[in-house]
Amino acid sequence: MSDGLWLRFVSGPDVDAIGLTPAEVVDACERVVAAHGRRETVFEPRTHLLPDNDGRGHFNVLRGSVTSLGDHGVAGVKVVGDFVPNYTVGLPSELALLTLYDPHTGVPAAILDATWITEVRTGAMTAVGARRLARGDSKVLGHVGARGTAYANIVMLDAMFDLDEIRVTSKRPESREAFAERLRAELDTPVVVTDSTEATLDGADIAVEATRLTEPTPLVTTDLVKEGALLVPYGTVSALAPDLIDVIDKVVVDDWREAQSGEFGALRPHLRSGAVTAESLHAELGQVVTGERPGRESDTERILFWHRGLSILDVAVGQLLLERAEAADLGTMVRFH
Repeated sequence: MSDGLWLRFVSGPDVDAIGLTPAEVVDACERVVAAHGRRETVFEPRTHLLPDNDGRGHFNVLRGSVTSLGDHGVAGVKVVGDFVPNYTVGLPSELALLTLYDPHTGVPAAILDATWITEVRTGAMTAVGARRLARGDSKVLGHVGARGTAYANIVMLDAMFDLDEIRVTSKRPESREAFAERLRAELDTPVVVTDSTEATLDGADIAVEATRLTEPTPLVTTDLVKEGALLVPYGTVSALAPDLIDVIDKVVVDDWREAQSGEFGALRPHLRSGAVTAESLHAELGQVVTGERPGRESDTERILFWHRGLSILDVAVGQLLLERAEAADLGTMVRFH
């Protein structure tokens, strides 16, 4: 393969065979969040492609580059579908593809199945945020939503905190029951299935909202966010009450420019109404990780952490997978040029 340009295709089965641990994914994501805080990353806010498909779903396109990865930096582009009805045809709602490039020559280095990457880097971002924004003695985790990213959220948070109870719910009884059984097979922490957002989040120390709404609905209300709680909402369509920000002491985002882009996101109505502004924003998470801004400063603060999903996390986890694939000679080499 000395002639021409070649790239490595890392398939879903290859990703499974590499077997990155949750701790390795969290560490990779935390390093790149810190790099973002030090302004060592370049990325553009995500864009959306809405095909003419009767509202079945859309594509997100994420682009980013990280100077500290590889020998002299890595750039990447991920395209991920968001198709809620896919469960009716036996498919995940989110299927993704990531391409990695040399940022100095533009030469493609790899194509990766990024479906698993999307799931775990989302959970890792939740965990990185919780490490600095949740109370260290958090005992009850409430999780609304049972889609692919939900599993990584809970597994990574359970590994980080000494939890006494995990509550889960979702729109469909069959999905929440199956989700709970999957968690019970993996975790020692008791898992409780509830039939409502209220029962799941009321009194929770860490509350995660990952709903699959089709139109804004005020499921998460002020009375459900207890004193000292961390709320992590990241549903595509907002499930937050309009006045929720009134009881929040600190709003932290993964990236302020990203938070302002596009038409989707948990805090989109609150930005439009002026309830969340650049002046009221406490920090970007990278600023907290690097110590530029404080994280949690008291046990009574109610903190909201909104992460939309940064391309640089996909690039970081993708590059780690590529390095492991190269070391193990996994994947398929494809002639590019």
